[in-house]
Amino acid sequence: MDLLGHTEEKRKVPDMLQKILQYDVQITKKLVELSQNVTALRSLRIHSKFLEVSCHGIVWLAGWLTFIWLFNNKDLYQLQVNMLFALILDIVIIAVTKAFVRRRRPIPMSKLIPGNPDKYSFPSGHASRAAMVAFILIYCDPISMIFFPPLMAWVGAVAISRVLAERHYILDVLAGLGIGVLEGLIISVVWFSQSTAAGILTSLSDEKVDGGEYHV
Repeated sequence: MDLLGHTEEKRKVPDMLQKILQYDVQITKKLVELSQNVTALRSLRIHSKFLEVSCHGIVWLAGWLTFIWLFNNKDLYQLQVNMLFALILDIVIIAVTKAFVRRRRPIPMSKLIPGNPDKYSFPSGHASRAAMVAFILIYCDPISMIFFPPLMAWVGAVAISRVLAERHYILDVLAGLGIGVLEGLIISVVWFSQSTAAGILTSLSDEKVDGGEYHV
């Protein structure tokens, strides 16, 4: 009985935080309503399912493993291994944070995207993943600058669409973006070298990596 009472007291949300969360709910609701009258926002809302899939954790993880398997190029080893580590790190951090915070997802006013992948909304895993991927591709292993604008546009579209699709509140998305940047910073600190990345790929495969070709 005492233990139960202690748990309930520990889970009590401070008044100031309750007010912040209430404002978050109200502003999110107004943004969703506004999206029905603003063409750009309405377009994002309509395409929110596509944007959701484009940054889904399972899609990225499975797709990246396929990319590693199909493209055995020593110039790609570092990006392949570090991005794989980053994706796993993101999934773990978001899952643990959601389980700890346990903020419920918004109750949708529409059935734009039927069903929810899980019950909790804070933080947004899609937003964190998009921000982390962009950070890695811009700062850690830079792609051509010509791709920076579409990459950042994708990050913004994914983030905003999560709110418009009524998957998340605004604070969930902002927190997700912040976590994604922090994850990118972590990856930049522990960035695996070319030789280390090649060694990891060798250990993950039944085949031997040698000069950019597989030898059974």
